[in-house]
Amino acid sequence: MALIPWGRLATYGQISELIGAYGCARQVGWALRRLPLPSAVPWHRVVNAQGRISMSPSREGSDWIQRELLLAEGIPVDLEGQLPLRRYLWDPPNRL
Repeated sequence: MALIPWGRLATYGQISELIGAYGCARQVGWALRRLPLPSAVPWHRVVNAQGRISMSPSREGSDWIQRELLLAEGIPVDLEGQLPLRRYLWDPPNRL
C-alpha cells in the first residue's frame, strides 16, 4: 500500500488482489481501520469500489480525516464522501 502514489486512489479490492488475498476487500478495510493515527501508511488513499469514503460512526472520525487528507492531495471529495474514482484510480504495475 505504501506504493500508492500521492494524488492517486486504490480500492480495497485492488489491495486485496495485490497482496494475493482475492475477495478479501472487507478484511483490507478492517486492517486499515485498526492502524494507529497518524500513520506512515497512506491508508487514506484506499476507498470502496463505488468511489466513496466508507463513512461510518464506527470509524470514530477517521472518515473525515480521510476526506481532509484526500482534499489536501488535490482529490475532490464531496460531503457524502463521493469522489471521482476513475479519474484518480491508481494503475499499479502487474507485479509488485
